[in-house]
Amino acid sequence: MAALSGKRLFLLDMDGTIYLDEDLFPGTKPFLEAVKERGGRYLFLTNNSSRSVDAYVDRLARMGIEAGREDFLTSTDALIDHLKGRPPYKLCYVFGTESFRAQLEGTGIPVTAERSDEVDCLLIGFDTELTFQKLEDACILLNRGVDFIATNPDWVCPTWYGSVPDCGSVCEMLYRAAGRRPLVIGKPKPAMVELAIKRTGFTPEQTLVVGDRLYTDIAAGVNAGVDTAFVLSGEGTRADLAASEVKPAWVFDDIAALHAAWAGEDRPAKGERK
Repeated sequence: MAALSGKRLFLLDMDGTIYLDEDLFPGTKPFLEAVKERGGRYLFLTNNSSRSVDAYVDRLARMGIEAGREDFLTSTDALIDHLKGRPPYKLCYVFGTESFRAQLEGTGIPVTAERSDEVDCLLIGFDTELTFQKLEDACILLNRGVDFIATNPDWVCPTWYGSVPDCGSVCEMLYRAAGRRPLVIGKPKPAMVELAIKRTGFTPEQTLVVGDRLYTDIAAGVNAGVDTAFVLSGEGTRADLAASEVKPAWVFDDIAALHAAWAGEDRPAKGERK
């Protein structure tokens, strides 16, 4: 485990890590400013495929954070990279939001929102526009044997009032109905972390993955061979940590506590796992 003070590339989850719903955590902006001041870089990594990058840029702008498209990597980006790296499908049924479908279509991937005999792949993401028709279509397609790919396995998406079912929960429902599990592309797979390192030019030793979910954020960092910081401001709890086989390098209450520890240079970080 490299020293926390040596980290320069911070791969930050979003929901539950830097904000919750439309509320930016108080420690987020000072931390991002400090990273830039010390010659570092941050990228926002999210498994949430329901919004486009432009929507995230606008959302952060409303919270007072200036960011560009180059500051984001999403599970949709990872899915597109995967699809472009394999023989093309004839037609992909998109189980997700209109934004998700538009992002895929914009890169030349053949997509549809209608079930047909031409469909040979089912693509599923976090769907805030979920209907029973989509569930029925998915079951029919899965029973027919089409390929099944999901952006992410997250069980829930945190909100101000608790949580709502995320892509992983819907995939589990489809498994119970059709007996098929998807190929998962986003976190906890290492692809997003590896792509971020490649794009920025930092080393794995300089990289820290920060997130509130052990089974996606922290697992992605572990699977990519980089250090991780688990924050307790979102979904994950200390009870989850005690029960999990996936262990982070550090644990912090929130991003403000991470900032304080990182700013402490070579002093031991509060919450560091020995």
